[in-house]
Amino acid sequence: MSEHIPALGTLTDRVQILRREMTGEPEGGHATLFVPIATVWSRVRPLSGRQGVGADGRGVTVSHSVVMRFRPDVKPGDRVVYRGRRLEVVTAGDLNGRRAYLSCSCAESAVTG
Repeated sequence: MSEHIPALGTLTDRVQILRREMTGEPEGGHATLFVPIATVWSRVRPLSGRQGVGADGRGVTVSHSVVMRFRPDVKPGDRVVYRGRRLEVVTAGDLNGRRAYLSCSCAESAVTG
């Protein structure tokens, strides 16, 4: 991870961590649900943005860095909700090898037109 150890007092963004769970439907398929597992203080920073054209129209993807106190239960596929925005966790790793901070690379996608 390319993050630095956060300075004291910089985890000022409140985020909710959601876990992806699959559930069966009566018709025989599966539905994806996101279940809240924690609300924590973190530092959320935008990294880059990219606009493109997909099969269903224009889309934009923005990547974010989310640093929080270390948690062993956050993994790729989970979701971080920050100010109403849904950020998909792409990677999650121990920031400095001491299990003090967790650094997550997250992606936010939206259709623009």
